[in-house]
Amino acid sequence: MGRRRPARPVRDAVAAIVTQDARAKVNLTLRVLGRRADDYHLLQSLVVFPALADRLVARAADDLTLNLAGPFAAALTGGPNDEDDNLVLRAARALRREAGVVTGAHLTLEKNLPVASGIGGGSADAAATLRILSRLWNVTMDEAALAEIATTLGADVAVCLSPRPALMWGIGERIARLDALPPFWLLLANPGIALATKAVFRELAAPRFSAMQKAPPHPAFASLDALLAWLASEGNDLERPATALAPEVAEVLAALGATQGCRLARMSGSGATCFGLYADERAARDAARTLGAAHAGWWLEAAPVSGSG
Repeated sequence: MGRRRPARPVRDAVAAIVTQDARAKVNLTLRVLGRRADDYHLLQSLVVFPALADRLVARAADDLTLNLAGPFAAALTGGPNDEDDNLVLRAARALRREAGVVTGAHLTLEKNLPVASGIGGGSADAAATLRILSRLWNVTMDEAALAEIATTLGADVAVCLSPRPALMWGIGERIARLDALPPFWLLLANPGIALATKAVFRELAAPRFSAMQKAPPHPAFASLDALLAWLASEGNDLERPATALAPEVAEVLAALGATQGCRLARMSGSGATCFGLYADERAARDAARTLGAAHAGWWLEAAPVSGSG
């Protein structure tokens, strides 16, 4: 692939401390159209980024290091997510290599979002790393070049570079940012389990699909009711296989759907996090209190979704 070469950065890192949020990515819809010969799945999904996030802090340094903090940091220490396989460090090394940076950074990731939960935490962290180090290292790189690096790190990383709502398709690398959506609130609920994305896709057993996928029509919504009607027609094709692997998903969906004011209950991504969609803050926070009292072990967070990101 012909790589677009970015402009060279200033060689001395900016002497500063910078921060960057890594917002959760919620799949309001997720259709699986089929599986390519290389076993990548072709998807179509409408994603939004509620005001819930991991947080990155970067300081100028000679070496490249990562410190983990926050309520879900322990899930990233040890095992396959540690050291060289950590997406934050992989993103940092990729940007440094492509931009020709010769210095380093000390990164602290405050892990506030559950791991392997279907809300793009790792992808969002990688995208935030590209953003924060571009600022720290004074890298001048256009959006297309940054997205090209992001795509090498994972199919969902590029869409997480911006918090604007987006329609994504292909294997996730084709992205169209949407005009403003009607504002609403989401309540995210996770029963405290992790689901491996590969396992969920294996359970789906999607058919082979080799035709070139065309860009889907870009939806526009004049009201929340119009958005909800469109969402109802789309669904999440991974809900059924995820529920087969983790029956707790069905329990979470039923509990969300039973809360007052819930307009839609659905799983995000490959699970196990689900969401309830509400018209306003009061309904979402009331639902969070209700479910929190009944399910003390669940992770529950309510947050607004701005129509423009």
